[in-house]
Parts: sequence; structure tokens; C-alpha cells
Amino acid sequence: MLFQGKIGVHAMPERSFASKKLALAMTLSLSALLAACGGGSGGSASGGTTPVADSGLSPQAALGAKIFKDVSLSASGKQSCASCHNPDNAHAQSNDLAVQLGGKNLDVPGFRAAPSLRYLNLTPSFFFAADGTPTGGLDRDGRAQTFAAQAARPLLAPHEMANVGKADVLASLKRTAYAEEFKQVFGATVLDDADTAFDRVTFALQQYQREDSEFHPYDSKYDQFLAGKLRLNDAELRGLALFNNPSKGNCAACHTSSKAADGSSPLFTDFTYDNIGVPRNTEIAATADAAYYDLGLCGPDRIDLAARADLCGAFKVPTLRNVATRKVFFHNGRFKNLRDALGFYVRRDTNPEEWYPVAADGTVIKFNDLPAQYQGNVNVSEVPYNRARGMAPALTPDEIEDVIKFLGTLTDGYK
Repeated sequence: MLFQGKIGVHAMPERSFASKKLALAMTLSLSALLAACGGGSGGSASGGTTPVADSGLSPQAALGAKIFKDVSLSASGKQSCASCHNPDNAHAQSNDLAVQLGGKNLDVPGFRAAPSLRYLNLTPSFFFAADGTPTGGLDRDGRAQTFAAQAARPLLAPHEMANVGKADVLASLKRTAYAEEFKQVFGATVLDDADTAFDRVTFALQQYQREDSEFHPYDSKYDQFLAGKLRLNDAELRGLALFNNPSKGNCAACHTSSKAADGSSPLFTDFTYDNIGVPRNTEIAATADAAYYDLGLCGPDRIDLAARADLCGAFKVPTLRNVATRKVFFHNGRFKNLRDALGFYVRRDTNPEEWYPVAADGTVIKFNDLPAQYQGNVNVSEVPYNRARGMAPALTPDEIEDVIKFLGTLTDGYK
């Protein structure tokens, strides 16, 4: 998801710009506190951190790097974390499939597009802000509170690495070239118990994502622009202005583009959630069942908020860093290029026939990936969603091109 506004909780009034900035500041402060205390996405009680190894990573993180790329830990023997989160593609998927294939024979389709794992290290654990806004958490629905918890599911999910249980992971782990190293780091008996070994595997993956700067390098062209090392060209500057303009793109309302009060680089997300009515993607096998819906915060993957009907259809606002490298967009991979994704944002309501099915009588079936009772949750109040059929879109085609130019400055590794 890109450029999303916040979700409205029941009849919750829109946050003022000032309150939004305060909420973000509180979020970042909480994130820093959690990191310092070993909580949130940055900590775990499942193992200590020993002195940093020569690689620059702790021994735990160095093991995590090996585990991340190890296909032998999957039932197929052909899939690793890196298969769906390719380091060469900003730790996101490297193909344009709506969902990735997993399972023992790599023929079981998933349910959501694989997100990037970059710039997640400051994400706070999930919470509701004072005004009721759901905030933080990992995964597209915020259900994972730590990197370790996030890493656990792919190892066991039938549509991913497909281990039947933790014992399968342990059996594979014992056969790896780094099994002895694993025991040296986590204890001589760590491979005697499946639960203990699995916990250490996910902890190692967590430490790898926390410590390796490859997951958060802050070396894009835009970072260098903010540091005063170079200037953006005219098209990029126009795109930045449109991105920030509350009556045009209004992207910065949730994808913060300015430095924080402490001078730290922007994350291009405020960690909140939004429901923007993304069209149904029939490339996902599960949608063959007309009764199937992915409702984000209220299920089916996340179950603790199932009773919160007002949250149904809301997904996390992602970082836009490296967005120009994405192969698919939104939680269901409905769009396959940035131009169409931006076009949907600004023409969703002015020209809905471009994005949604049209009935025989000419009626456009808007928000067709949500049951009728939840379509009222879709954000129709914030720019650029506050348009109606026949109105001019918030951005012209030329302005969209300028925004795309700006978004290209958010790609890591600029030289």
C-alpha cells in the first residue's frame, strides 16, 4: 500500500495535522524505548547478545544471516526467507506474482503479496493510539510483535516453507553445515529440544534483521539530499512538492518525508492503517471462492480483532522506501507498476470504471474486495480520496510522472 491515509475508527474525527505529528513523535519515542528495553520488533527474551563478531554482527545475527538464505530448512529444500525477500530487490519479492508459491512442491499459492523487510527495525509493537488509531506491529495486519514472531510463521505455513512442525525444522537444522556453530552460540544442548531450537532460530533471524545495516542503510538519493550532499532535479523536486501538498498528493500525511525532531531520517510511514478499497485480485487462487475476503486487521490471519467490524479491510501503511523497485503493489498485489498504483489513488472515485468491474446495467461495482457491510470503512474523506465521479483527479498524468520521479529517489544504494 502506498500513500494511504489513516483508518477512521467508528465515527472517529480526523486527526489534525498537529495531533498527527504528536502521534508520530510519541510512536518514535515508544519505538526507541522498546528498542532500548529489548521490546517491540527489536527484542526477545529468547537469548542474550554476546560480543560482536568480526563480521560486525553478533554471533546470533551472523547465524541469522545463514538461516535467512538456507533453503534446506524448507520442506521443498528449495525455499528460504531470501526467496521471497530477495536482498537484491530491497528484501522484497523479485517476480511479479500476486502471491508467492510454497509448499513441499512449490505449488501452493499464498494469500498476500510478500512485503519488503527493509526499514522495519523502528516499528513499535501494535497499540491503539489515544484517539483510537491502530498503530504499529509487523506483517500487513500488525499481528507479529517482534521479528522473531514474524519469522516463525513462514517456517511452518503450508503455503510457505511448509514444515509440519518444529521437529521438522530441528531435523533439518541438525544437518546444516552450521549446526555446530549453532550449538556454540546457543548452548551444547540447544538441538536436544525442538521448541528451544526453533525459538533460537527465530531469535537469530530477528537479530540479523536488527543488526545488519543492509536492512536499513539510509543511503538513497533522498537521504543524501537531506544531508545536503546533492540536489534533486527539477522533476524530482516537483514530485516532492506534490507528495507533500495536502491538497494534491497528500502522501506525507501518512508517509512522513521530513526529518524527525532528533534529526533522524524519515521512515515514510507513520505505522498506521488504512482501508482504501483496493480492487479484488482474481490472480489469487483463494478468490475463486466468492465468500473469501482478506480483511486485514479483523482477519482471517489476525483473530484478536475479529469483533472490530470498523477495522475490517484495513492494512498497514508501509514505508515507501524502495517503492520504485516493487514488482507488485498493495496487500493483494493487484497492481504491477507504480504508475497504475498512483493512478488508482487519484482516479479511484473520479473514474471507478477503470479499476472495478462494471455490471450489465453500467453500474460500477466499487470496493469489490470487501463484503457490503464493510464498504463503509473505506477512506473517502482524505485527499486524494475525497473526489466524486466527474471531478478532476487530485493529480494530472504529468504530475503523477513527477511523483514517480521523486519516489525513485527513495531507492537504496544511490551513487
